[in-house]
Amino acid sequence: MHNASMVESALQARWVIRSADASVTARLEAGLGIHPLLAVVLANRGLTEPEEADKFLKPSLEDLHDPMLLPDCEAAVREILRAKELGETVYVHGDYDVDGVTSAAIFSRSLSKLGLNVISHVPHRIREGYGIHEFAIEHAKSMGAGLFLTCDCGTTANEMIEMARATGMRVVVTDHHQVQGELPDADAVVNPHRRDSSYPFPELSGAGVAFKVAQATAEACGVSKESFQRAFLDLAALGTLADIVPLTGENRILATHGLARLSETKKVGLRALMEVAGIQRGATLTSFDVGFKLGPRINAAGRVDDADVALRLLLTDDPSEARELAKTLDSHNQERRRAQQETMEHARELVERTWSPERRLIFVWAEDWPRGVVGIVAGKLAEAYSRPALVASMDAVTGFAHGSGRSIPGFSLFEMLEANSQLFESCGGHEAAVGFQIDAGRLEEAAEALEAFASKVIRDEDLVPTFEADARIRPMDITLELTKSIGSLAPFGVGNPEPLFAIFSTGIESWRAVGNGQHAQFRLGAAPNVKGIGFGFAERFSKLEPGQPVDLLVNVDTDRFNGNESPQARLVDLRATAECAER
Repeated sequence: MHNASMVESALQARWVIRSADASVTARLEAGLGIHPLLAVVLANRGLTEPEEADKFLKPSLEDLHDPMLLPDCEAAVREILRAKELGETVYVHGDYDVDGVTSAAIFSRSLSKLGLNVISHVPHRIREGYGIHEFAIEHAKSMGAGLFLTCDCGTTANEMIEMARATGMRVVVTDHHQVQGELPDADAVVNPHRRDSSYPFPELSGAGVAFKVAQATAEACGVSKESFQRAFLDLAALGTLADIVPLTGENRILATHGLARLSETKKVGLRALMEVAGIQRGATLTSFDVGFKLGPRINAAGRVDDADVALRLLLTDDPSEARELAKTLDSHNQERRRAQQETMEHARELVERTWSPERRLIFVWAEDWPRGVVGIVAGKLAEAYSRPALVASMDAVTGFAHGSGRSIPGFSLFEMLEANSQLFESCGGHEAAVGFQIDAGRLEEAAEALEAFASKVIRDEDLVPTFEADARIRPMDITLELTKSIGSLAPFGVGNPEPLFAIFSTGIESWRAVGNGQHAQFRLGAAPNVKGIGFGFAERFSKLEPGQPVDLLVNVDTDRFNGNESPQARLVDLRATAECAER
């Protein structure tokens, strides 16, 4: 019998407990006056000197780099100012995800404030697809645009940019995606990933690059850096956190200060979005709020309808319009969740029909799966089966399939598709995520070729999920002092994951099922004052024998309820016997 539950139960995770240098942690603890376990986490992340660690814990806007260090930033500002001087219309072209929408909003709002005439556009996922479509160029020209300004796209759109310039428009590209081949022949290409770039931090999001160029433009018009940042850090943080870029360096600065600005934003669209997402006015926002409440609602517009709804929300100054647009996005998000669940169930059925533990890759497709959710489903399949996953939707009318892929650590989907590029109409992405278009008649051929490639690269041990814990702790170590110390590392995300701690041979004093019976709320015998929550763990708790010792992997945080604070452990993994590897 090959079913998903059997597959997942066989994938018992490997636990690795990291080992920090005691002399380094002692130096950090003494130099910064911090909790010893916070010192361990910092050392494990390579922050070994007190001054360096202090900068990480206290990110400062003063440490943001000069925008003019970005390649072609000076040329981009010059072209924008030229449009202002000539009274030209600027056509801002973004993308249909959160990063692309917030990038377009940053340019649209900031340039309009400087007196420029701006028209904004984000592509329709189905009608235009990713990047710049001929429709957008024709639309820009018909609206009398003199400058075509891209954000979060354009680096690989050589043909479209040549077409735009042929109409007489000047073109400025601002982007953050990897460079492939020759740069487009634009008037400026601002991308920190350019091979000739000397910018100190290349990992900016599209919103981060737009923020930088817009800031440089505003400063050239006499606006203070501080005033610009106050106005647009909220949008920069939203794009940065939603685009899953490494939350280190400048991204950490933008995210930290941007979350603070987002919590008190005056933009009526963002306030309306927070209201429908259940975020109370005055609440301090976290990366969780962006990743699971705000971001999905903005993304939902492009997944099930038109991302222009999300852009209009971020641009409106009308509270009534904002409320209606926010409700529309909330409705789209509910629709997206239903479509995602149905597609996921169908996809898992297809996986189970052909499941074999020897297979290194999951590749499933069907007619008319919503193209806006195939990436999410691919990610969930990759997580569930601990294998790279590709999911495609076939279009019976065009005869093509459009798909997305998500990987596991250490395996590059981009390299796999590049090595088999002759099979695809188009493909692109990076190590962890890809998108592609393929003739539906070649899907079987592609599945075999990609499986053959993956089989040569992926080893058995690569298929075992691995958790890296920062330290062993005891239940009584989970105190408010610890949880607040760990909280100083936020915001969490790629490049700065939430710390994991391992607890061995402890007893569960009590537990109960919550959340429709799926989740487990528990107390530890050795620390009954510590709240415990295990999302999706109720079934595993039900199989434990009374009094049976268990090993736990947990995150720790501060639970705030009705004005009270208490330490909380959030369960990440659970097992009856410990099998842990030291490192």
